[in-house]
Amino acid sequence: MIKVLIIDDSAMVRKVLTEELSKDKDIEIVGSAPDPFSGRDKILKLKPEVIILDIEMPRMDGITFLEKLMKSYPIPVIIYSSVASEKSENAMKAFELGAVDVIQKPGGSYSVDLMKEQLTEKIKAAANYDFRKRNKIKSYDIITKNPEYSKSVIKTTDKIIAIGASTGGTEALRFILKRLPSDMPPIIITQHMPQYFTKSFSESLNRESKLEVKEAENMELLRPGKALIAPGNFHLVLNRDGARYFVNVKDGPAVFHQRPSVEVMFYSVAKHAGKNALGVILTGMGKDGAEGLLKMKEAGAHTLAQDEKSCVVFGMPREAINLGGVDKIISLEKIPEYLIKYFSDEKNKNSF
Repeated sequence: MIKVLIIDDSAMVRKVLTEELSKDKDIEIVGSAPDPFSGRDKILKLKPEVIILDIEMPRMDGITFLEKLMKSYPIPVIIYSSVASEKSENAMKAFELGAVDVIQKPGGSYSVDLMKEQLTEKIKAAANYDFRKRNKIKSYDIITKNPEYSKSVIKTTDKIIAIGASTGGTEALRFILKRLPSDMPPIIITQHMPQYFTKSFSESLNRESKLEVKEAENMELLRPGKALIAPGNFHLVLNRDGARYFVNVKDGPAVFHQRPSVEVMFYSVAKHAGKNALGVILTGMGKDGAEGLLKMKEAGAHTLAQDEKSCVVFGMPREAINLGGVDKIISLEKIPEYLIKYFSDEKNKNSF
């Protein structure tokens, strides 16, 4: 069983999480704490495998505690927060400091049942989280310079790239997008992340990338050099009007406990882009996106999966590979170069 410790100043939150998560036979709530000071003592005594941590707490906030914890006692941490959009940059800070994942407290259309399903999956992913692989991605960023590119990769809007990711995906996406030139084909991305946090995530990527990276809006047109990220708690669906691609941002049932769902996005890409698409499935727990990637391949798209060696959690790519939906298995380090070369070659083929 996975030993879990909850650190949250709300007694009600601690009670609800304990009751709901204990229903899963693979999870044991070994204890809870109302603040980081009490939490620190319980970590040393109970030795949990995963910590669920609130951000806003008295005496010491969760971000400060996370920073201290990662320096002295690295352990998988899932941020559990009700922080709204104006403070969602804290989630980005948490990822930078080493948090495995982030999940939003229930509210509005985001139900307790869906939260429980997602948090259960995130706990299981966190228990398998490999800090060494995460640190290796960080080291790539330090030692690998962003290469200089030719002035033109591809100028047509016929092509599209679709990328799906979950646990570990924030760092993987950052690594890839920072290394792509400004004239890549349009990119659409589904990363499992809560509402509000995707806006901060896209803004941080936009600052670091040559691409225009933003949270997707309903009916937004795609164009070369633009990357759109599915808003948290909404599905991202590709559509087409003549020669132009656009996206719909839609509510709807969670798929594989996820909203946004990679599966939903990949199915829409298979339907509306077919052989003009390239699909990539990155690190993450579960099956979301595996069948959709197979549909893309069957529709003529070229498909990639991140390899086990570079995945923080080799769940989603493994499922896609096992289903037969993957043309090429590739390390994270080589994905940017592969994408550039693939579309450069496509351009050269089309020029004859």
